[in-house]
Amino acid sequence: MSTLPQKFAELERKNAEAEQGGGPRRIEAQHKKGKLTARERIALLLDEDSFEEIGKFVMHRSRDFGLDQEHYLGDGVVTGYGTIHGRLVYVFAQDFTVFGGALSETHAEKICKIMDLAMKNGAPVIGLNDSGGARIQEGVVSLAGYADIFYRNTLASGVIPQLSAIMGPCAGGAVYSPAITDFILMVENTSYMFVTGPNVVKTVTHEEVTAEELGGASTHSTKSGVAHVASANEVACLQDLKTLLSYIPQNCEDEPPRLPYQPADERRPSLNDLIPANPNQPYDMREAIEGVIDEGSFFEIHKAFAENIVVGFARLAGRSLGIVANQPAVLAGVLDIDASTKAARFVRFCDSFNIPLLVFEDVPGFLPGTDQEWNAIITNGAKLLYAFCEATVPRVTVITRKAYGGAYDVMNSKHIGADLNYAWPSAEIAVMGAKGAAEIIFKREIAEADDPAAKLQEKVDEYTQKFANPYRAAFRGYVDEVIKPEDTRRKLIRAFGMLENKVATLPRKKHGNIPL
Repeated sequence: MSTLPQKFAELERKNAEAEQGGGPRRIEAQHKKGKLTARERIALLLDEDSFEEIGKFVMHRSRDFGLDQEHYLGDGVVTGYGTIHGRLVYVFAQDFTVFGGALSETHAEKICKIMDLAMKNGAPVIGLNDSGGARIQEGVVSLAGYADIFYRNTLASGVIPQLSAIMGPCAGGAVYSPAITDFILMVENTSYMFVTGPNVVKTVTHEEVTAEELGGASTHSTKSGVAHVASANEVACLQDLKTLLSYIPQNCEDEPPRLPYQPADERRPSLNDLIPANPNQPYDMREAIEGVIDEGSFFEIHKAFAENIVVGFARLAGRSLGIVANQPAVLAGVLDIDASTKAARFVRFCDSFNIPLLVFEDVPGFLPGTDQEWNAIITNGAKLLYAFCEATVPRVTVITRKAYGGAYDVMNSKHIGADLNYAWPSAEIAVMGAKGAAEIIFKREIAEADDPAAKLQEKVDEYTQKFANPYRAAFRGYVDEVIKPEDTRRKLIRAFGMLENKVATLPRKKHGNIPL
């Protein structure tokens, strides 16, 4: 019969065994790839000494294909809870040193267990993904494990924040859990995501492509938009996770964290010179954003994807905000398919988690062309319209320059539920630009004139005088106030302060049918 000291010694041995994962050789191989182990990642992510592990001694139950001869404590995933900046989070980290992080029945059960706890306790779930996919030896049982996770991801959507960091391979069915979560972060050069890998692509389509080209961080952060943030290395990725979490509440019933703020001189005179005299000359909307928000607080999302619109989190007088802004420096700030879906997704996240929305508007319209029409700009543009219409959080718009056509309506106009709309004196609110409008309205008059070019210019000037300003809209109450750019920060601080107890309810329904 074992003595108590022997039992304690056995426990220590098992703890040490579990913490070794797949063993020193495989840990060394992981490090050689420039990757951390699952436990090292958790240690960097969470507050020091806050991690409490769940399911440390779980082992798989499979007996096929020699698996009954190979067992590892923990079964390829480390799960548990801890704190980030003192706030409770649940975390799972797949361990590539154990069966290549492949998902088994018990591996999935461990993940499901912490997701259930997160839902019951109203706290975020963070997944650190590093897996070769389903454990093939377990067949349908591993596929069932994925589906169990997907189901929980869907139930948790809009209830608790779900963040995914892709820190190695993530392929096949494994990609769909991160896809359902709120944000995906990828690591450059060491992580990739795809439904089918390069070998399958080559077999089926005869395309030659590397894993990095097919589904690396650069591909998904620039071309597909699957990744919201691309980080230079794993340490930077874990830091980005922490930063992102700092703007987000614990759950849909909670308010975003607020930092202390000491009022000061809120005027920003540099903004007065931001808008060029030539209405067709570009400028960087990030300068407007940085000029209004708390210094250094802007955390951009989807930075390298659909760059004609800018989205991200920031603070204003310590208050967390979601920012959506047209970017006149790229494609003149037009709305296209990618920009619309990018912004719509962001708006819906902010609304789900009580994060007020600030919109900077300079939009000449939707991007014309067969490519856009044939790829459903109508449906995709409607996603952004739907997202704003549905949002019940405080919503404020600042029109800096152009607000033309249907795009004016879509960009959080008064007519679709914005609480306050400000305009700078440089704002132009009209159905279209002056030249296009004059050519349509005065087509016959221009054609019959002795000097059509001079007549066109005369009519352009007339239209500009009448409509290329914010005052017609202000007369109607569609713009609440025309303000000097330098006063924008002060006005917004007061506006969001006034709106902080806003209550708005949508008609009772199961859910809307967003145009997907």
